[in-house]
Amino acid sequence: MSIPILTLLVLVPLVGATVASFLAKSNELLVKNVALVSSIATGLLSVWMLIKFPTGSAGFEFVSKYSWVSEWGISWHLGVDGISLFLVVLTGILFPLVIAGIDPHHDHKQYLVWMLVLEAGVMGSFLSLDLFLFFVFFEIVLVPMYFLIGNWGYDQRVYAATKFFIYTMAGSAFMLVGIVATAFLARRDIGHLSFDLIEIAEKSNFSSSTGRWLFVGFVIAFAVKVPLFPLHTWLPDAHTQAPTGGSVILAGVLLKMGTYGMLRFGVYLFPEAAVWAKPVLLTLAVIGIIYGAIAATMQKDLKRLVAYSSVAHLGFIVLGTFALTNQAITGGVMQMVNHGISTGALFLMVGMIYERRHTRVIAELKGIQAVAPIFAGFFMLVMLSSIGLPGLNGFVGEFLILIGSFSTARWWVVAATTGVILAALYLLWAYQRVFHGEPDEANKSFAEITKREAMLLSVFVAAIVFTGVYPKPMLNRIEPSVKSLLEHVESRSNYKQPEIKAGE
Repeated sequence: MSIPILTLLVLVPLVGATVASFLAKSNELLVKNVALVSSIATGLLSVWMLIKFPTGSAGFEFVSKYSWVSEWGISWHLGVDGISLFLVVLTGILFPLVIAGIDPHHDHKQYLVWMLVLEAGVMGSFLSLDLFLFFVFFEIVLVPMYFLIGNWGYDQRVYAATKFFIYTMAGSAFMLVGIVATAFLARRDIGHLSFDLIEIAEKSNFSSSTGRWLFVGFVIAFAVKVPLFPLHTWLPDAHTQAPTGGSVILAGVLLKMGTYGMLRFGVYLFPEAAVWAKPVLLTLAVIGIIYGAIAATMQKDLKRLVAYSSVAHLGFIVLGTFALTNQAITGGVMQMVNHGISTGALFLMVGMIYERRHTRVIAELKGIQAVAPIFAGFFMLVMLSSIGLPGLNGFVGEFLILIGSFSTARWWVVAATTGVILAALYLLWAYQRVFHGEPDEANKSFAEITKREAMLLSVFVAAIVFTGVYPKPMLNRIEPSVKSLLEHVESRSNYKQPEIKAGE
């Protein structure tokens, strides 16, 4: 009997959260050990899954499927393919790093319990192949993130948490209507009521108008989660007010639920509608790239600058997704992971700066490189990764998106390329102001990076450098699933992508 590894990826952090919730609040060490063991076990399971995942497989592997509510066609259906594989691994590795390396300062028990519930929800979202099950996990994620921002954030945390909750709930309402309507309308083609993603995608035959309306319902929810311009306004507030651990997880994996959802549930379920909506989504993506970059350049708060950079970077992912070519979508999937690594590390280091100086105002930070050169070196490397320097991970995905999109979205790519230039502007200028020059009296006491912090950041740096130098292992696992998805799009619509291979 095979091990239900995907089910364990969801249940292990939930069990850890349950055990931790019954422990005494005063016993912080035991609670943290339970949380660490649970998150590390989940991370090891995700790495084992990665090792066992067959290279070249285009379908779903390690599938777990059990009937849940048979009368309604709802099942516990989990599966992983090349599109979701590295997002699951990123989730499995990021959570133990955050739990081990970041101190919430107060109410450790509640903080760690919510972190584990959040991990289970994210895992379930990336693994679900049942529409109803996906919606459950998609909503579960909202609750712990709301409390993490609201209880452990900064001065305006309640406002930011409430704004995050309202935006996401409003988007989810559209998706819930879309899910129920999709299942009931697909029943006439399938022959029975089913929420099974694969069954609906392969057997349903929606009319153009019906498919487009359903597609819009799903995309609104995912556009809020990305967030896609103009639904992005909750993100800078949420990032700025969230605790460091919340910001790392929000940037690392939560935002990817939006871009992943567009690909898995938007393009796969409604290929004809995806082709129809392509010009609008490409335009919004490019606006987000340019607007996010300009807004980042103007920020006075370092954390808010990084938050707006996410709006720009995620615009590139949406651009790659709806360019609808092998190279562009492969680059988009890869960039989901790369952005999670690079921006997660940036938020982690901004948190370290705040712990030392109790400010994130760029004008109050100066000359840090003179007193903390090792810390400055780490920041420089991660920043260059975010810019997209060749040889680091950010370049690979961004390059594939731009070169893959050029054949089908030429003028959008030309406009989006300005975002690459602006990214170099706002990040290099911020680095110059924060790290260069002579430190003033307040910054002369800035502490150098500790061994524990260096070990934590070394994991991010190793991933940044390895992926940038040798992306082939990722590409070999992502590309077959992307090709299969595009073959499905071509077979269910009039779309035909240009004959360009990702290896050329």
